[in-house]
Amino acid sequence: MTASALGTTVEYYDFTLYATTAALVFDRIFFPDASPLVGTLAAFATYFVGYLARPLGGLIFGHYGDKLGRKNVLIITMLMMGIGTFAIGLLPSYDQIGIWAPLLLVLIRVIQGLGMGGEYGGGVLMALEYSPRERQGLFTSIVHVGTPAGVLLPVALIAALDLVLPADAYENWAWRIPFLLSILLIGVGVYIRLRVTESPEFVKMRADREVQSLPVREVVTRQSATVLLSVLAKLAESGLFNIYYVVAITYVTVELDLPRGPVLTAVLIACFIECFTLPLFGHLSDRIGRRKVYAGGAIFQLVLAIPFFLLMQTGNFWAYTLGMALGLGVGHAAMYGAQGALFANLYPVNVRYTGLSLTQQVGATLGGGLSPMIGTSLLAAGHGSWHLLPIYCFTVAIVSALAASRLRSGEAQYSSRTVVEEVRNS
Repeated sequence: MTASALGTTVEYYDFTLYATTAALVFDRIFFPDASPLVGTLAAFATYFVGYLARPLGGLIFGHYGDKLGRKNVLIITMLMMGIGTFAIGLLPSYDQIGIWAPLLLVLIRVIQGLGMGGEYGGGVLMALEYSPRERQGLFTSIVHVGTPAGVLLPVALIAALDLVLPADAYENWAWRIPFLLSILLIGVGVYIRLRVTESPEFVKMRADREVQSLPVREVVTRQSATVLLSVLAKLAESGLFNIYYVVAITYVTVELDLPRGPVLTAVLIACFIECFTLPLFGHLSDRIGRRKVYAGGAIFQLVLAIPFFLLMQTGNFWAYTLGMALGLGVGHAAMYGAQGALFANLYPVNVRYTGLSLTQQVGATLGGGLSPMIGTSLLAAGHGSWHLLPIYCFTVAIVSALAASRLRSGEAQYSSRTVVEEVRNS
C-alpha cells in the first residue's frame, strides 16, 4: 500500500503542481502575449495534453502489466512521471527561447501523460490483489490517500513560498522550486517499489497459464459496455475534483482579483481532511456496497454545486474552507474512496490492468482533463461570473450517478487471502 500510495502521490503532485502553477503564473511564463484569461486557458490546454496521452499510456502499460506483471511496469511509470516534473523546473521561459518554451512544455507533458496512464491501474491493483476481498474498499482507498497528499504537498509549498518570499519572487523564479523538489519523492518511491514482490493474484494467474496475448482486445470485445459505463461514472469524480481547486483558484485570483493565500490555505485544509475521510468511505463501501457510496458522492456534489460558488464569491477564508472541505472531503472522497475496488472488480485478473487503465485514463481525460478548460471557458462566457459553472457540475454528477448505478462486477475473482497463501506455500 505504501509503494502504491507513493505512486499516486507523485502522480497528483505533478498534476496539482502543474494545474496550480498554470492558474497562477504560466500564462506569463509561457504565453506572455495573451490576455490573462486567454493565457490561463492556453496553459490549461497544455495541461490537457498530458491527459490526452494518458489513455495511450494506459493501453501500453496495461498490456505489459497484464502480460509481464505489475511491479516492473510501476517502476518505469514512476520514473517517467518524476523526471518529467523535474524537467519542467529547468525549462526556460518564452522570453528566453521563444516558441520552443511552450513546445518543450507540451513534449514533457506527453511523456508524463504516458507514464501516468500506466501508473494508476498498477498501483491500485498491487494493493487490491494483496488485500482480503472483504476489505478491498478500505485498502484501495488508503492508496487513494496519495491523491489529497499529492495536492497537499505542492499547494503547501506554493503557499509557503508565497508567504516568505518577496512579492514578485514566485512569478519570476521560485515557481521552479516545487518542480525540482519532486526528485526527492521519486527517489523514495523507486526505492520502495524495488523491494515489493509481484502481486500474488498475477503470480497465480500466470501459473495457471491464463495470460491473454492481447488483453485490450479481450476488454473491448467482451466488456465494451462495462468500459463505457465506468468511463461515464468516472467523469464527476475527476472533473469536479479539478473544479474545486483549479477553476476555483482561477475565479478567486483572476476574476475577483483577491489574494491567492487564503484560497490556497483552504485547499490545504480540505485535502488534509480528505486524507482521513477517504478510508472512512472506503470502509463504508465494504459495508454497504461500492455503487451506493459512489453514486451517493455524485449526488452530494450535484446538491453542493451552487452553494460552493456562493461560498467562493464571498472572499472569506472560512467560506472558502467550508466549500472546499465539503467538495473534496465529502463529495469527492465518497466517490474516490469506493472507486478503486468498484472499478477493478469489473474486470477479470488476466485483463484487469488494461481494463482498469482504460476506465481510469479515458474517464480522467474526459473529466479532469477537460474541466479546467470548460470551467475557464464558462467563466469567460459569463464575463467573469460563476453562474454558468453549475451547469457543468450538474451534468457530470447526474451522468456519473446514473452510470455507476448500472455497473456490475465482472466474473468471480480469486480470493486474495487464499491466493497469498497458495503462493507462499508453493
